[in-house]
Amino acid sequence: MSYDRYLAICKPLHYNSIMNQSNCIKSVIIIWLLGFTITLAHSISLCSLYYCGPNIIHHFFCDFVPILELSCSDTSWLHYDIYVLGFFCIVAPFIVIVISYIYIVITILKIKSITGRKKAFTTCSSHLTVVCIFYGTIIAVYLFPTKGQLEILNKVLSLFYTVMTPLLNPIIYTIRNKDFKKATEKIKYFF
Repeated sequence: MSYDRYLAICKPLHYNSIMNQSNCIKSVIIIWLLGFTITLAHSISLCSLYYCGPNIIHHFFCDFVPILELSCSDTSWLHYDIYVLGFFCIVAPFIVIVISYIYIVITILKIKSITGRKKAFTTCSSHLTVVCIFYGTIIAVYLFPTKGQLEILNKVLSLFYTVMTPLLNPIIYTIRNKDFKKATEKIKYFF
């Protein structure tokens, strides 16, 4: 999405030639294959561990780290794996998004008209809000050490990236919608 915004604002004349159907399909296939491969690798590694004791997960859902804590095997290599994969799957895309938005802001600031700047900023603000909520919480959950961290804090942060982000996503994106604004005005007059 940030790459799409980058192309639309920074390289508008090249947008249609770069964001064609073929490139979009290739991007989706690559992302799905990477996600499937990483999930499969983690599932296989969890299945190869030895589990003992109470099989109670102190979490809202069967996340990787809470299941890892149930194991009696040496899981230090899997914790290292979390940090390495976390960098490539979480931090690297976040850095790319931040860099693309830096270029977008620089391009927007070059726009001479105030209405043009405002329109460009409002186009990007929705996506940037969702990205900050999602990546902020997911980085806090997976890349910061969890030893000594409050269990409830980890649960709340997990709740944010799994439930709150998808819940807020349509709300954040519809706030700018003209039909939504009209409906809100009608409701306001109703009460």
